Amino acid sequence: MLKVLCVLPVKDSHKQLLSKAACGKCEFIYNEHPSSLDGADIVIGNVPAAMLKGSKVQLLQLNSAGYEAYTAEGVSPKDMHLCNARGAYGLTVGEHMLALTFALVRKLELYRDKQNAKDWSDCGSVSSVEGATIAVLGMGDIGGEYARKVKALGAKCVIGLRRSNALKPEYLDEQYTMENLEKVLPRADIVASVLPGGPATSKLFNQERFALMKQGAYFINCGRGSSVDQDALEKALRSGHLAAAALDVTSPEPLPKDSKLWDIPNLFITPHVAGNFFLQETFERIINIAAFNLDALLNGKALKNEIVH
Repeated sequence: MLKVLCVLPVKDSHKQLLSKAACGKCEFIYNEHPSSLDGADIVIGNVPAAMLKGSKVQLLQLNSAGYEAYTAEGVSPKDMHLCNARGAYGLTVGEHMLALTFALVRKLELYRDKQNAKDWSDCGSVSSVEGATIAVLGMGDIGGEYARKVKALGAKCVIGLRRSNALKPEYLDEQYTMENLEKVLPRADIVASVLPGGPATSKLFNQERFALMKQGAYFINCGRGSSVDQDALEKALRSGHLAAAALDVTSPEPLPKDSKLWDIPNLFITPHVAGNFFLQETFERIINIAAFNLDALLNGKALKNEIVH
């Protein structure tokens, strides 16, 4: 009988779903804060990567879309199946990005400051999503959800950028690979990034690329904080080149209290809350992915969201 360690905050209904998927072939251990893997064959949820060294884990089902920490050399057992939670976060992060979009174009971050100051005055002209050209960087589940939403709300041109060629979905007007980023940036009224971390995206948004963006454009990042040169972003905002920006991710996290970013009036910051389990539906989707993959592993079927490592 295989041993399954689940480190997620599951309820009885989730335990029943996982138990049903196991068909009596597994023993379950539920522990949100394990000090070790306790000889587990299957792990559901993100555990410290160091715990995997020397383990016999056959399947690690992550509760995150990100997986970089588990693909580093020598971390995970070579024959371990590694699966992420792609598909669980599109709804919640896509809606958060949409909320940030409207906050920026309607200057809501400035009006919040005015409310705190008891200042009944306006902030001048605003922009609109309708008729805008919007570039979405990262066309996975999350980027796709956001792109679909802004297109439905009347964006004139939605441009998707992705790492490799793929069939263009109908809600995109144009699609390119990331090699075309510098051609797209000058066209976009709004640039929204959900790019993953890693060397290829480290400080991708630097002084030169912010300078390529339209005067008065908006920038949103809900991908990884490491993709943004934060000093360059500060300069682009304080100079007025960018109208405003919104970050749900920073580098480092938490953002230090002495960071200059806190004091930029036209910067909207949320503390990496676009995803996580704040929306219950996200958690339900993660458990459903875990149950599917548990059944697949036990019955020799193809796993969902498997990562090559």
